[in-house]
Amino acid sequence: MASGAGAGGLFSRSSSGNVPTMRGLVSFIADLRNARARELEEKRINKELANIRQKFRDGNLNGYSKKKYVCKLLYIYILGWNVDFGHLEAVNLISATKYSEKQIGYLAVTLFLHEEHELLHLVVNSIRKDLLDHNELNNCLALHAIANVGGKEMGEALSQDVHRLLISPASKAFVKKKAALTLLRLYRKFPGIVQQEWAERIISLMDDSDMGVALSVTSLVMALVQENPEQYKGSYVKAARRLKKIVVDNDCAEGYFYYKVPCPWIQVKLLKLLQYYPPPEDTHIRNLIRESLQRIMDSAMEMPKNVQQNNAQNAVLFEAINLVIHLDTEQDLMVQISTRLGKFIASRETNVRYLGLEAMTHLAARSETLDPIKKHQSIIIGSLRDRDISVRRQGLDLLYSMCDPTNSQAIVSELLKYLQTADYAIREEMVLKIAILTEKYATDIQWYVDISLRLIAMAGDHVSDEVWQRVIQIVTNNEELQVYAAQNILQYIKSDCHETLVKIGGYLLGEFGHLIADTKGCSPIEQFMALHGKMRSCSGSTRAILLSSFIKFVNLFPEIKPQLLQAFRAFSHSLDSELQQRACEYLALASLPTDDLLRTVCDEMPPFPERASALLSRLHQKHSTTSDKRTWVVGGRDANADPKEFNLVQNTGLKRSFTNAAPLRKDSKSAAPNGSNGTNGTTLSRTTSDLAGLDMNIDTNKVLKAPNLASAAHLSPDWEIGYNRLLLRPEGVLYEDAQIQIGLRTEYRGELGCVILYFTNKSSFPMGSFTTTLDNPSVETLKTDIKGLPDTVIPPEGQTQQMIMFESKNVFTEAPTIRISYLAGALQALTLKLPVVLHKYMDAAELSGDDFFKRWKQIGGAPREAQGVFGLAVKGRTTSMEWTRKVVAGFKWGILDGVDPNSRNIVGATVLHTKEGKFGCLLRLEPNFETMMYRITVRATDESVPPILMKIMEERLAQGMEG
Repeated sequence: MASGAGAGGLFSRSSSGNVPTMRGLVSFIADLRNARARELEEKRINKELANIRQKFRDGNLNGYSKKKYVCKLLYIYILGWNVDFGHLEAVNLISATKYSEKQIGYLAVTLFLHEEHELLHLVVNSIRKDLLDHNELNNCLALHAIANVGGKEMGEALSQDVHRLLISPASKAFVKKKAALTLLRLYRKFPGIVQQEWAERIISLMDDSDMGVALSVTSLVMALVQENPEQYKGSYVKAARRLKKIVVDNDCAEGYFYYKVPCPWIQVKLLKLLQYYPPPEDTHIRNLIRESLQRIMDSAMEMPKNVQQNNAQNAVLFEAINLVIHLDTEQDLMVQISTRLGKFIASRETNVRYLGLEAMTHLAARSETLDPIKKHQSIIIGSLRDRDISVRRQGLDLLYSMCDPTNSQAIVSELLKYLQTADYAIREEMVLKIAILTEKYATDIQWYVDISLRLIAMAGDHVSDEVWQRVIQIVTNNEELQVYAAQNILQYIKSDCHETLVKIGGYLLGEFGHLIADTKGCSPIEQFMALHGKMRSCSGSTRAILLSSFIKFVNLFPEIKPQLLQAFRAFSHSLDSELQQRACEYLALASLPTDDLLRTVCDEMPPFPERASALLSRLHQKHSTTSDKRTWVVGGRDANADPKEFNLVQNTGLKRSFTNAAPLRKDSKSAAPNGSNGTNGTTLSRTTSDLAGLDMNIDTNKVLKAPNLASAAHLSPDWEIGYNRLLLRPEGVLYEDAQIQIGLRTEYRGELGCVILYFTNKSSFPMGSFTTTLDNPSVETLKTDIKGLPDTVIPPEGQTQQMIMFESKNVFTEAPTIRISYLAGALQALTLKLPVVLHKYMDAAELSGDDFFKRWKQIGGAPREAQGVFGLAVKGRTTSMEWTRKVVAGFKWGILDGVDPNSRNIVGATVLHTKEGKFGCLLRLEPNFETMMYRITVRATDESVPPILMKIMEERLAQGMEG
C-alpha cells in the first residue's frame, strides 16, 4: 500500500527512502484547498445567480436595483462563470437617464454581447439616441460601445452619426478624438464603412488646434491613405506643414511634451504618412520637409537626460531617417544618416541596434550604391549571433538586401555557416533567402547546384516545398545543369539524406538519369537501388514521386524492367489508395505488348513556362500581415525598382526567371503540366499534386479609383465667368461669392509662368483649415511647382496668398484646376479652372507683309494648319471689329495691319515658347459682322499647335460681347 502510494504520486519520495518531501506535501494540500475553494465558490455563485434570476422574474426593480444586479452578473462573468440570462436587463439600462445606470448598461453590453449577437439590434436605436444627445458623456459611452462591439450591421447604421460627431463644430475635443478612433476601428474591420465623400472633411481636421484631435485624426488618415492614396493626397501638405510647426516652430500644447520632445507620437505618424507618397516636386513643400528633417537630426545630437527622452528621440529620429531614404533627394542628409547608421548598428542598446539595422536595410533597398553599407559587413554578419532574435532576424534581412554580384558568394557562405546553429524560428526564412540569392547571383552552374543541394541537406525539415520545387524548375529549364545535378543528387541519395533530397532525386533521375547512365557509379541498376532503398522510410507523397520515376526507368532502361515490375507489384497491394492506383496503372502500362503508349506517356518533360517565383511569393508573405503597408521591399534597389516585385508587399506572385534560363525547346508543344514526374495529365490523372507548388497563377484585385474632386470633372457653378475674363487679362478676379473672393495675378516670361492667387475672406467669421489642391492633367508637358501655401486660417476680412510656377515643357492641351476648401461652420469647397493656357506662353511678333506671306507659304497647309468656321454660340450677344481685335490681341497675337488685301480681315503673328523649343505661329481671321460668323486659319511650325490655338480662340470668340 505504501509502495503504491509512493509510486502513484500523492507524495513525491526523497532519494533516501519513503519519507514524503515537503514540496510534495505542500503541493497536495494546496490542491485540496483549491478544489475545496472552487467547490464552495461554485455553490455561492449558483445561489447568487438563482437569487438574481428570481429578482428579474419578479420585476418591479428600480434603476438602482437593476444596476446593482447587473453589476453582480458582470463580476460573476469576469470571474469566468457562465451567465446565460440578464442580458436584456443590461440592454434596458442603456436607455436609463442616470449616468451611473447608463454606464453599467454600456459596460454590460460590451462584455456580454458580440458583433453577431441576436440582442445587438435592440441597442442600435439607443446608441443612436446617445450619439445625437448634447451630453458629451453619453456621446463617449456610445462611441466606446460601437468601437468595442460594433459589427458590420451596427457600423453601417451608425457610422454617419459617428462621422457627424467627428466633424461637428459643436463637438468637444475629447468627443472628436473618440469619434476618430471609433471610425478607425470600424474601418479596419469593414473598410466600406468610411465613405469617399468624407475624405476632404476628415483631412481638414489634421489642422485642428487641439493636438489630441490632430493625433487621433492622423491615425485615421494613415490607415485610409494606405488603401486610397489618391483620394487622401491632400493629407500630404497637411502633414508637412504640421510637422514643421511642431518640430521647427515648437507649436505644441504643453501637455503633449514627452520628456521635452514635442508630441513624438504625432511626429512619428506624420513622418510615416509622408512615406506613402512619392517625393514632392514642389519647392515649398520640399523645403518644409527638409527643414523639419534637419531639425530632427540636429536635436538627436543633443545628449538625452534619461531613458525616456532617449527612446522618444530615437523613435522620431529613425522614422525621419526612413523618410530621408524614401525621398532619396536630400544628398546632404543621406551622407549624415549613412555615418550615423554605422554607429547605431554597433550600439550597446538592443533597440538601437535593431532600428539601425532596419533603417540600413531600407537604405540598401533605395540606395544606388551599397559601398557605405559594405563598410560595415563584418558588424552586420556579427549581428546574426546577437543575443536578441529580433536583431538576428533584422541582420538577416540586411544581408539579404545588401547582396550583389561582388559579395554574394561570401554572404551565402556565411549564411550557410550560421544556418547550422540558427534558431528554429528563422531557419525557414533563412532557407528561402539563401535559395533566392543563390539563384539570383549564380554565374557558375556548379556553384548553384552545390549550394542548393547543400542547403536542402543542411536545413532538412525547414525546407518549404517552394524551395525544392524551384530547384527542379531551374534544372529542367537549363540543359547545362542537368548532368551535373543528376550526378550530385545521386551521390546524396546513396548516403543518409533528408526526404526532400529524395523527392528531388526522384524527379531529376527520372528525367535525366539516362544522361549519366554510362558514368561510373551511375548505372541504371545503381540509380534504381538508390531510389528503391529510400522507399520504406519515406512518406506517401515521396513514394508516389518515386513510382513515377520508376515508370520513366521502364522506358529509359529496359534492362532493369524485371526489378521495376516487381516494385509495381509490391505497391499494387498497398493500403494507401493513391500508391495502389499508381502502381496498378504503371504495372498495366509497363506490361503492354508494345512500347508505343509507354513512350508517349513517358516523353521528356518540356521546360516549365516562366512563371512567378514561389520563393519570392513565400518570402514576401511573411511581411504582408503587418498592420501598416510596407513602402519598400526587403531586397536591393532592383527589387524596389521593379513594380511587379514591389507589389508582392501586398500581393504574392512575381514573374522571375533564372539568370541563365534556357529558351523553350523547339519540340515542346505545351507547358509542363502541373503533375508528377514527366507523366502526362490524361493517363496519370492521380499524379497532379506532386509538384503543385510550381503553378503560381496570380490574381490581382481590381481597386475602384476614387473620384478626384480637384479635377475638371467637378468644376463649381459659375467658374467660367472669371476664367473667360482672365484668358485675355494678366490679373483680375477669378471667382467671388458672399464668403470668398479669389483674385489672380500672372506674369509670363518665355516658357515660365508665375501665378499668384489671393484669397480674401469676405465674411465676419474666420475660415479654418484653408486648403488648396492643384490638379494638373497635362503633367507630362506642363510642370508645376508650388512656391508657397496659403495660411490655414484666414481671419474675417483677412487675406492670404499662394504662388505657383508653371513651366511649359512642351505643347499642352488642358488647363490645370485647383480645389479650394475651408471650414466656415461646415466644409465649403470650390473647384476652379486656372487660366493657364497655351497662348499665355506666346509673345506677339511684328512682321512685314512680305515676311508674313513668305513664312505662310513655307509652313504650308495640313497638317501644320487648322481652319474652322463658326458663329456666335450665345443668344443676345453681338460682335464688332473693335471687340474682335481686342480679343485677338488678348490672345497675344501681334496684329499686322495692312498685310491682308481685305482690310476687314485680321492677320497676326506670334512666337510660342516651350522648354523643348520655340514655335512660330501665324493667324488669319476673317470676320463677317453681318452674319455674325468667323473663319479662322492658324498655321504653326509644329503640327500640334494650330488645333489647340484655334480651339481656344473659337471658344472665346463664339461667346461674343454683351449688347
